[in-house]
Amino acid sequence: MIPIKSFRERRLALASQMQSGVAIVPTAPERVRNRDAHFPYRFDSYFYYLTGFREPEAVLVIVADAEKSQSTHILFCREKDTEREIWNGFRHGPEAAREAFEFDEAHPISTLDEILPKLLADQPAVYCALGEDGGWDTRVIGWVNRVRQQSRGGISAPAVIRDIRLLLDEMRLFKSEDELQVMRHAARISTDAHRRAMQSVRPGMREYEVEAELLHEFRRHGAEAPAYTPIVAGGANACILHYVENSARLASGDLLLIDAGCELNGYAADITRTFPVDGKFGPAQKDVYQLVLAAQAAAISEVRPGNPWEAPHTAAVRVLAQGFVDLGLCRGSVEEVTETEDYKRFYMHRTGHWLGLDVHDAGEYKQDGAWRPLQPGMTLTVEPGCYIRPAENVPQHFWNIGVRIEDDVAVTESGCEVLTSAAPKSVAEIEGLMQHRQA
Repeated sequence: MIPIKSFRERRLALASQMQSGVAIVPTAPERVRNRDAHFPYRFDSYFYYLTGFREPEAVLVIVADAEKSQSTHILFCREKDTEREIWNGFRHGPEAAREAFEFDEAHPISTLDEILPKLLADQPAVYCALGEDGGWDTRVIGWVNRVRQQSRGGISAPAVIRDIRLLLDEMRLFKSEDELQVMRHAARISTDAHRRAMQSVRPGMREYEVEAELLHEFRRHGAEAPAYTPIVAGGANACILHYVENSARLASGDLLLIDAGCELNGYAADITRTFPVDGKFGPAQKDVYQLVLAAQAAAISEVRPGNPWEAPHTAAVRVLAQGFVDLGLCRGSVEEVTETEDYKRFYMHRTGHWLGLDVHDAGEYKQDGAWRPLQPGMTLTVEPGCYIRPAENVPQHFWNIGVRIEDDVAVTESGCEVLTSAAPKSVAEIEGLMQHRQA
């Protein structure tokens, strides 16, 4: 768990960057699934990053005063309600939430429209997630306009509205040791789930049966949910990058691509492994798999402080392009295949993304038009792949082979730490593990 003091320290750091003004950060709304049923609730990542508070119907307000070098942290949340708690569970209520989460003030959410214009009076700026939600934009502008109506009384309204995500994205990009500990735990749970899937799969199973094994392992170890909809793609389905139907029957001779990770205390793991349904790679499958594995190794070797974000992708593309030429999938020199981007017929996505509270986490990839250098505390995925659909100029023995190998990697002072290294990925490891499956 992230200590409560860490959330307050983040709020203080944000207030320091704001200098003077008011930040307004709402959590996510509850979403109706159908009739009286709701989707499982998940808080807004920005809100949670600053509060640690998991209940719906809540708003964080920070009032920063640079002149006094101080800030006031205010939570608006649901009131205690014994009857509603009987139906829907525990609520902190403002007073208990203020104490438990170290806020300076807490008020009922029903008072938000009354109090916000008072807090915005004579403030130079409003910080919010501008453009994220049209309803909230309208509400914020309404509060500002209410302050403007008091101008004859000498009260001034904020002159500017700034996007708070520009500040928060940069903060979230660098993970603390507490965050990394949670992400290591999420990686361990997800690794166990992938091992369970490898040991459970049999020809004739449905993809969703394998998905059930993953979900079982996630919840068995205390993860709240999958960090994203799992991809369990057998055979030709592995060539669909975002396949999520997970309903087809698995056949002997197929590869099975699983892209799945759990969410633990709000933080995501993101692992992809590809393995043979019947426990042994065929010759063509092994050739493609070893190529992707080599590309991933080359990419991970480029994850170190000072290297540009693009370096792992460039390394992976170089290895893949050479492999595609060697396997007869692409024609010409490696330089030609790379320059013409002919390799994109078989590898069309990037080699990674930031990872954290969101599976595609916050943070810019470029600064001033250049790929930003990697720095300690950044956490990313490394996930090259190869997806070969049937085509006239593609050797038939490669048709419908889809392979992706993905790990979660944290940049350290001296290089990198692969958080998901325990998930089997060499041919020998995978085939060895699958040989010990129970009949």
